[in-house]
Amino acid sequence: MARAMQCGSAMRLYVNRFYEFLSRPLKPASRVVLAVLAIPLALSFTQPLWRISMEAPQYPNGLTMDIYAYTVEGGNNGQHIQEINTLNHYIGMRTLDREAMSDLDWIPFALGALFIFALRVAAIGNVSALLDLVVMTTYVSAFAFGRFVYTLYIFGHHLKPDAPVKVPGFMPAVLGSKQIANFTTHSWPQWGSAMLGTFAVGTVLVLLWHLVSGRREAVKAEAAK
Repeated sequence: MARAMQCGSAMRLYVNRFYEFLSRPLKPASRVVLAVLAIPLALSFTQPLWRISMEAPQYPNGLTMDIYAYTVEGGNNGQHIQEINTLNHYIGMRTLDREAMSDLDWIPFALGALFIFALRVAAIGNVSALLDLVVMTTYVSAFAFGRFVYTLYIFGHHLKPDAPVKVPGFMPAVLGSKQIANFTTHSWPQWGSAMLGTFAVGTVLVLLWHLVSGRREAVKAEAAK
């Protein structure tokens, strides 16, 4: 009984210390770093997040499509999108355009919310707010990538049955290269994703730094008693 009470007291002590740690204001250096990390997050709107390209004997120079947070652009001033849609028509794949990828319409709003929240955390946030920022960033990143993969799956499997050329459903390349018929397709993240990754990794590192420094401060306080 006494041992159980001791364990309960120790648990409450650790919980209280954890909540005390979460309520601590961020260190000035952390605020500066978070403010700087908001810059690549904002710039990610100006760069493509992902590029899908394909090559074939009839297209030796390849066809490219860049996916931004707010639009889809084809190479050669948009001509490549038309070429890709012409090819997709023969196998019954839906038209590739921003409307067809409307599942991604929420991304600009999510990134904008993260940007505002990051600036707020940098200005007046505490460790708890920083933890919330890390959780939100992780969720947005994972959910966006998941929806991207799901959208590719829909494009490759929901083919029109009356298409001129009958092909079985397939999964387009998500990350890397893949051979589909006589086309070699490539799918790779671009600068926009790299900027988002910089922001995400940076916020995690700031949180870890606070955890490590907080632990060291707690050890020093215990030793001083």
